[in-house]
Amino acid sequence: MVKIERVETVIARIPTIRPHVLSMATMSVQSIVVVKVTFSDGIIGIGEGTTIGGLSYGNESPEGIKLTIDQYIAPVLRDCDASRVAATMAQVERLVVGNHFAKSAIETALLDAMGKRVGLPVSELLGGRQRDTLPVAWTLASGDTAKDIEEGERMLAARRHNIFKLKIGKRAVDADVAHAAAIKKAFGDRASVRVDVNQAWDESAASRGIALLEEAGIDLIEQPVARGNRVALARLAGRFTVPIMADEALHGPEDAFDIAARAAADVFAVKIAPSGGLYAAAKVAAIAQAAGIGLYGGTMLEAGIGTAASAHLFATFPSLAWGTELFGPLLLTEEILAEPLVYADFALTVPRGPGLGLQLDEDRLAFFSRDRG
Repeated sequence: MVKIERVETVIARIPTIRPHVLSMATMSVQSIVVVKVTFSDGIIGIGEGTTIGGLSYGNESPEGIKLTIDQYIAPVLRDCDASRVAATMAQVERLVVGNHFAKSAIETALLDAMGKRVGLPVSELLGGRQRDTLPVAWTLASGDTAKDIEEGERMLAARRHNIFKLKIGKRAVDADVAHAAAIKKAFGDRASVRVDVNQAWDESAASRGIALLEEAGIDLIEQPVARGNRVALARLAGRFTVPIMADEALHGPEDAFDIAARAAADVFAVKIAPSGGLYAAAKVAAIAQAAGIGLYGGTMLEAGIGTAASAHLFATFPSLAWGTELFGPLLLTEEILAEPLVYADFALTVPRGPGLGLQLDEDRLAFFSRDRG
């Protein structure tokens, strides 16, 4: 029996390379919760819990994630056999309601440790990878059309990204559509251009906006209406040819089943943290595949740990028609991994080492910790 001896959590605040403008917040710093779990056999597993814009995006904050792990999840773990990851997480699920981001961070650390213990990558623990690289989108989110086009051209020239997602919804519909249409016209067939409304529109605005975006050649519309308005989402998905993607509406398998049953989306943005962990996110993907819904590997703008965990899961999907947006580490000015993840030829390489295949840079993590000094 492997026991958990210590659970440590640290909040690190890392600046972004530019302001990242969403409909509900503008980010200039990303706060990430790093979890380190030390086991009785000497292995240390790492995980990450990261959300967007404090509490402006969802119902968990960095401070809340840390508190939940320290005060509620860590005591549960002390009585568990940590070599049985599924049973351990089932016990956490019974005793801690909700708090998906915190649970995902802990589950990631347990799986990282298990992979190290048996000498296998996390992807092999989840059924086995079917690809070693993942296409990665880049979000153009300065809000300035000329700047976004210039930034996109740099990404194309460097062969780093040829899929671009635009953050819209903060301005009037006409202004947002003009912005997206100009960028699509600039890139033409050289890149896929998609938009993320982040729930900013009501159904009337969405109907008008989607019709115009479809005419402009936009490839995908992400979460145009509020997450709870699944009836409107279903009407929009049934009305337009351009695919509609569910994102904020997905918080685990139950949501996935309901959205699939309503035919309320053409694509699912699968994310490990909102789903409640890698196991739960795998169930979300399985529901989508059974319903004929396309898959897209989403991000909460995690740093390297959360991004690698997501990559291990997404590498196991039989199909990944819409690629991923695992660009989180590239949005940050600094790295907390000893060896950064590898991005090249429009893709991310899934780490091959045991567990997550990562090593923390402890000095850099300590430097960016909110508790230092």
